[in-house]
Amino acid sequence: MSWALAIHGGSGSMRRGHLSQADDEAGRAGLAAALEAGAAVLRRGGSALDAAQAAVEVLEDDPHFNAGRGSVFTAEGRIECDAAIMAGSDLAAGAVAGLRTTRHPVAAARAVMERSPHVFLAGAGADAFAHAHDIEAADPAWFETAERRRQLDEILARPDGRFDSDMKYGTVGAVARDMAGRMAAATSTGGLTGKKWGRVGDSPLIGAGTYADDRAAAVSCTGAGEYFIRLGIAHELCARVRLAGDLPSAAGEAMIGELGTMGGKGGLIHVGRDGPGGWAFNTPGMYRARAAADAAPEIAIYGDEA
Repeated sequence: MSWALAIHGGSGSMRRGHLSQADDEAGRAGLAAALEAGAAVLRRGGSALDAAQAAVEVLEDDPHFNAGRGSVFTAEGRIECDAAIMAGSDLAAGAVAGLRTTRHPVAAARAVMERSPHVFLAGAGADAFAHAHDIEAADPAWFETAERRRQLDEILARPDGRFDSDMKYGTVGAVARDMAGRMAAATSTGGLTGKKWGRVGDSPLIGAGTYADDRAAAVSCTGAGEYFIRLGIAHELCARVRLAGDLPSAAGEAMIGELGTMGGKGGLIHVGRDGPGGWAFNTPGMYRARAAADAAPEIAIYGDEA
C-alpha cells in the first residue's frame, strides 16, 4: 500500500494579484513545512494519525494561518480555538472547542480521543483536560497577532459588525493514508473573525468538517461552517464512496456543488483507499498541498493552479 497526504490552510478570496508577494511566499512556505512534517512520518512507515497531527501542528504554530497562533479574535477580543481528529481504522474520534490556553488544539483533540471516554469537550473544561494530560499550554497572548487584531477592529467598525463577502476561511487540516492503508483526518481553526455567543463551526464536529473511514476516505473541510454542518459534508462524502461506489474526487465535487447550491462557500481535501489525495472548492482560491509515495509534492493557492 502506498501512502498519501493532503493538507489545506483555508479557502477564500485568494486571487493572483490579490495577495502580496510576501503573503504568497509565506503561505507556500507554511504549506511546504506542514506537508514535509506529515510526509516524513509516512515515509518512515508511521501512522496516518501521527502524520495528520504532525502536519496540522505545524500550521497551528504558523501565524499566517487561522489556527493556534494567528487565530482570529472573537467579538469580545478573545481567541477561542477548535479542533478535531479521527482515525479511519476504528472510527475513534476526539474534538475540542473554545480552547484558550492550549498551544496545539489538535493534540488536545487526540488526547480526548485516546485518553477519555468522550468525543467532544468544550470551553474551560477542555483546556483543563488538556493541561491535566500534559498537553503543552500557552498564555492567551501567545496566540495573538497584530494583523488579526486589525481585522477585528475593521469588522467592529462596520455598522453591521460583519465581515464582507470577500473573505478567507482560515481553517487548517490534513488527511492521510499510511502504508498499512489506515486513514486519518485532522482539522483545526480559530473560527470566524468577530464571532459571538460561543459560536462553533464545522471544524470540530465529527461528520461535518472532519471524518475518516478506512472503508471510504478521510476528509477535512474549510469554509462557511453552518452550511457544512447542515449538509454533514465530511460524512456524506465518505458515505457516497462506501455505499454508492463514487470516487472520492467525484464525491468531493458533488458535495461542493451542493454547498454552492445552498449558498455556501468553501472547500475540502480528501484521500481515498488508493491514489493521491485531492481537493474541491468553490472559492477563488484555497491554500492546499499534497504528497504521495509515487508522486511529486504539489503546493497551490489560486484556483487556476493544478
